[in-house]
This record gives sequence, structure tokens and C-alpha cells, in this order.
Amino acid sequence: MRVHANDGISAPAQEALKEQGFTVTVDFVPQEELAAYINTEKVDALLVRSATKVRKDLIDTCPGLKLIARGGVGMDNIDVAYARKKGLRVVNTPASSSISVAELVMAHLFSMTRDLYKANRRMCVEGHDAACFKEMKKSYGKGAELRGKTLGIVGFGRIGKWVARYAIGNGMKVLYYDRSSTVDHIEVQLNGDTVRVGIKMVPMEELLNACDAISLHVPATDDGTPLLGAKEFAQMKKGMLIVNTARGNSLDEEELLKALNSGKVKAAALDVFENEPTPRADLLAHPNVSLSPHIGAATMEAQERIGDELVDILSAWRDEVTVGRG
Repeated sequence: MRVHANDGISAPAQEALKEQGFTVTVDFVPQEELAAYINTEKVDALLVRSATKVRKDLIDTCPGLKLIARGGVGMDNIDVAYARKKGLRVVNTPASSSISVAELVMAHLFSMTRDLYKANRRMCVEGHDAACFKEMKKSYGKGAELRGKTLGIVGFGRIGKWVARYAIGNGMKVLYYDRSSTVDHIEVQLNGDTVRVGIKMVPMEELLNACDAISLHVPATDDGTPLLGAKEFAQMKKGMLIVNTARGNSLDEEELLKALNSGKVKAAALDVFENEPTPRADLLAHPNVSLSPHIGAATMEAQERIGDELVDILSAWRDEVTVGRG
């Protein structure tokens, strides 16, 4: 069977697949050339991350394609329902990147509370000047601690729970909102011991009013409506910190800019954007926005776990297909 990983796959996973008899290709093929490549090379399984789109036109054009696998969590770059209706297997690896995304959330929170993102922007340009150095030391010397602050987590799946663990470990109080979860505790590993920690779910409005910071961990909405719009920004506590590592349309970027300019939101950290890979320039240039280029799952450890999970998925799928043919 032929596997094409258009957005790449870890080297150990590539070797493991080859050892199991799969033919594996990993060179990136541009979106407009992908259908022709799949058909010419007779690709059975297509592996993607977030860059490659698998829409109806590609699915219809590639009748030999049998499986689509997303290395990561969200599958909004794949027309999942349509692919399954056409008989394709569509899978993802939701557990593999949770820790990496959660750690990025914490990195952004620390950066915002201590103005590190602002200092980094200026130090490389002005840090050599004594007067500027002294001015920056004064300007950025009024940071805050995370300890004792309240973090609101919107979406309490695997990633949300890991964010809660890290936040609790840093002395934060955690509240969460989730449309389906009823979790009242999480387990936290501390020096080899497991500690059961109670956690409270609250209505969205209460979360927005009570928290010092919020972190979004929700899938894309079916109709594209942002979870945080004008109404939600109006309900927020003044001086809010926002982290979005979920989906670009999880919040209304125009309303976010208004909230930043008014001071309702003190700072925002964005790893995802409505328009990728060309986010709006005024958002990128805003002095109170901490930025990263959609790298939530981009750690060596996460990519190795994703690769291992994809190997298991492909091996099991091939066994099913082989048994079915038999």
C-alpha cells in the first residue's frame, strides 16, 4: 500500500511504515497538483496536518484514495462527512499533541503577564542604547504573577485538561465552560504521585466575568460563528488576557481589536488566525498581541507521538482491509 504524507511525518514513523511493507512518500505537493499526484502515484492513504486541504473536489477526483489521516486534532481542513459518505476512512490523532499545545498556552500566559513579547520586539532593536534600556526596564518592570489568578478554559477536552493541570501547578484557580462535559475533578501528577483536584464548570457569562485570563480549546463551529463575538467581549472582566490556540474563527478578530484598543482586553496571544497563512496586518502589528505561527503541536515529542499513532492506525487499517479481502 502507498502512503503519502503531504505535510510530513516523523522519521521514525516513516521507517516503521517502510519496515511493515508500506511505500511511503513525504515530499510536499502543492494543493493544485495534489489530486494528479495521488492518481498518478496510486496513493491509498493520504496523511496531512493543517496545511493541506482535503475538500470535496479532491475526494471526487481521487477515486483510488481509501484513507485520510490528520496528524493532530482538528479536522476542519478535511470535508470529513463527505469523505465518509464516499466510503473513505477518516481519522485523526487527538491525544498526541495535547501536552505541547498546553505548554504553548502557558508560555503565552507568562509572556503576557511579564511583557516578554514586548521586550523581545524592542530589545533587539533598541537594547544597545543605554537610555532605551533604562526606559524599557522601567516600562516592563510592572509585571504580574500567574499565581493566584483565575484562568477560564473554554472547551474541556484533552488539551483543556492539560492546560488546567499546568495552571494548577502554577498556583492558578481554574474554571471551565464546556457544552457537554460534566467533569468535576482532574488528576495531576506530582513527583510520581497522583493528586485528585476538584474543578468547577460554570456558565460562559460567569466565566467571562470572573476570570483574569481565558484560553480557547474548541473546534470550529459548523456555521463559522465565532465563540467570542461582540456580546462576549462586552461581558468580559476589564483587563482580560486571551489565548487562542484552537481555531482562527473561535474569536472575532475585529471585535478583539476593538477590545484591545479600549483596554477591555489587556493582551491577547494568538497561535491561529482567521486567514492563514496570511493573517491581517493590523492584528500582527498590534502592540498588545503575543504571536506564534500556528505551532501548538510543533514539538519533537508531539510529532513523534503523532507518527507512532499514525503507524498504529495504518497497520490496523491494512489488517482490516486484508481480512476483508480474504
